Amino acid sequence: MTFTDIARALRRSRALVAIATLLGALLGGGWTWLSTPQYDAITELFVAVEPSGTDVTQLAQGNNAAQQKVTSYLAVITSASVLEPVIEDLGLEQDVEELAEQITAISPANSVLVDITVRDPEPKTAQHIADAVARSFIDVVTERLEKPTDGGTSLVRPEVIQPAETPSAAATPGLVVNVLLGLVAGLTTGIGGALLLQALDTRLRTISDLEQVSDAPLLGTISVENSLERRPLIVHTDPRNPVAEAFRALRTNVQFIDLQSPTRTLTITSALAGEGKSTIAANLAIAMSENGGRVALVDADLRRPRVAALMGLEGSAGLTDVLLGRTELDDVMLPWGVGGLRILPAGQVPPNPSELLGSFAMSKLVEQLAADFDTVIFDAPPLLPVTDAAVLSRITDGAVLVIAAARATRHQVATALQALSNARAATLGLVMSKASRKGSDSYGAYSTYHEDPSRSGRTP
Repeated sequence: MTFTDIARALRRSRALVAIATLLGALLGGGWTWLSTPQYDAITELFVAVEPSGTDVTQLAQGNNAAQQKVTSYLAVITSASVLEPVIEDLGLEQDVEELAEQITAISPANSVLVDITVRDPEPKTAQHIADAVARSFIDVVTERLEKPTDGGTSLVRPEVIQPAETPSAAATPGLVVNVLLGLVAGLTTGIGGALLLQALDTRLRTISDLEQVSDAPLLGTISVENSLERRPLIVHTDPRNPVAEAFRALRTNVQFIDLQSPTRTLTITSALAGEGKSTIAANLAIAMSENGGRVALVDADLRRPRVAALMGLEGSAGLTDVLLGRTELDDVMLPWGVGGLRILPAGQVPPNPSELLGSFAMSKLVEQLAADFDTVIFDAPPLLPVTDAAVLSRITDGAVLVIAAARATRHQVATALQALSNARAATLGLVMSKASRKGSDSYGAYSTYHEDPSRSGRTP
């Protein structure tokens, strides 16, 4: 996963990341609010070892011996020998193990100091326990562990140099720290969730995603535009719109697919329904007719025909009637606009669309249209639900596959491309529809070029 993929995943799941971060902060604050405050009382001891003499060497040896003993004394402080007297003297309800969990003993490196910290919900209790542990520890060391066998005085002398004080502020929980920890935990969880969703989401969203599925050329990118929903024939109704310019760029790329053998007949299809293939076929046909070319747009979707309604024409008779010999082609070819664009509606929906599109009559019709027009565009059904588009693509110059951003998965598009390959049909190229404006460099270029100078304050 590249840095761009990560940034895109975080941008797409920014709501998830924000909610997880906020929830983490709230949980941290809530945990602080519900937790019982704990208070720390600290007492400090100094451990000395009587030297055997008064010269510098003997004093240093005594200090080194004290440092070595301090290391082992840390474990003694939480032992039963020290804590049982404390429990008895203070009348505590804890046993030795429970009391030991409240006590922390540390010694700074290369020192003879011992810090004993006692944590308890009651400040006074924490102080009393800390002082009692210090006294019990001193007794155990001087009277039992380090007492000479001859009954003399112990050479090791632990002394309290800082008695415990009653703590005035709770050590835990810390509101600021816990909220910050909650924020970090929530943010981490949110980012992890976003990356997991990115890894599990196999829908094609960007041009780079398409390049990983197919090596077919990308012929165009049609950005999301609200006006395209209201006015689908945007090349005709709003020719200065950046999306209309994107269709003209698509027209140019289609015209240059193969300079040695110019494409005359092409099938517009998609992997799934609802990817915008009919809208793209109609606008591409209008854009091609703008140059004065003779263009035929054929509604070859004999299951859910849409071209006639899209173009505002009566479509009761059309392709089905021609293929069944009920009428002549010229009788149902309808002119559209002021150019050389002609529309062949689908006509009545037949019971056997695949058989009609794969018939000899259809092959002859394709030849006739190719002879009469410069470009023939067939709007075909999607590839995955039915085989119609694959059958039609085999008798035309090839197929242009429309892929709506964030709709079809990698597997679905790969299956659609395989269906074309199995039918021995050429894949002329890909068109990404419903793409994000932010991801379309061409859209930004068109927007800048066609921007109204009066609004921007710039002269053209």
